[in-house]
Amino acid sequence: MFIDHYHLTEVVNQICINAGTKPGDAQQVASLLVEANLKGHDSHGVQMLPVYIYNISQGHLKPQQHAELVSRTGSSLIVDGLTGYGQIVGPEAIEMGLEVAAELGVAIVALKNAHHLGRIGGMGEQCAARGFISMHYVNVVGHPPLVAPFGGKQPRMVTNPYCCAIPVSGGDPIVLDMATSAIAHGKVRVALNRGDRVPDGSLIDHEGNETTDPAVMFSQPMGALSHFGKHKGYGLALICEILGGALAGGWTSQPENPRPGTIINNMLTVILNPDILGDKELFQTEIRAMLAYLKSSPPVAGVDAVLIPGEPERIARKQRQTEGIYIDDNTWSSIVATANSVQLSTEQINEIANTVDERRRPPIE
Repeated sequence: MFIDHYHLTEVVNQICINAGTKPGDAQQVASLLVEANLKGHDSHGVQMLPVYIYNISQGHLKPQQHAELVSRTGSSLIVDGLTGYGQIVGPEAIEMGLEVAAELGVAIVALKNAHHLGRIGGMGEQCAARGFISMHYVNVVGHPPLVAPFGGKQPRMVTNPYCCAIPVSGGDPIVLDMATSAIAHGKVRVALNRGDRVPDGSLIDHEGNETTDPAVMFSQPMGALSHFGKHKGYGLALICEILGGALAGGWTSQPENPRPGTIINNMLTVILNPDILGDKELFQTEIRAMLAYLKSSPPVAGVDAVLIPGEPERIARKQRQTEGIYIDDNTWSSIVATANSVQLSTEQINEIANTVDERRRPPIE
């Protein structure tokens, strides 16, 4: 089925409210989940909602929690997410860092114990919109590992994303946002729900053989995700594990730490005012010239044009705002079952999905 983004946002919003989330927070969670879908990252969009609501029921996600500043030393901040929604505590921690970076030119934010942060690129965009560069190193703990180290056949880490966002004067920001695994685990679930295969080099089965069958991640004995770029993605994943986990959160995926069956993200963020390092105009001139040079390369067969990191998401957003967001039957059934679990009937959720107050529709940009 295809559903427009404002109806889908209202569906998620109402489910979150019924699960004990304050209305304003529910709207923010819903908007950011649907924004991930709009930008083509279905793995980090509304398909995560059933996991969130289940974790609320198990006490793993605190739906009314907000980020708490633990300490500040100069330009460095320690922030505790207190297992609140990542879509709430993540932007709050970034906002704290932006205030310090505006004062001192740089901020280092250690965010620990956040529930699933969702699309990290959103927080990169939050910084870039204010003129700041940001780098984000994230680890994922709270459940068994999913990604095998390069050369190994048993999982030892999770998808450990990295993001870097750079503002571009008079244009859209550069936003590199990626899992260090070949694909995100959520994309494997999306492929399974849709009956698709995953790209070559994404998965191995439990014996270490490469496979394109997403079912190996949802059966026993379980297979594993592979890293992008073989040893290179593995190396970056380890850096995220150490900086985001051991340094910022004090918690890595090694087996002595708890794995209660939830999703916890720890994130080390560096926020930098580019003006403090040199000539602002020269910096922006060089960026624009470099981007133009990249895009001047003739595309290979089957490719329309060379794109800049962040551009595919903007293209997807424009298309999906017009055409709607595709939700496969399995994902929609799971969302409806989740709604039922918080006392919303199937009839109610279908009505919300198809009718929404015109005044509440966000503008088409």
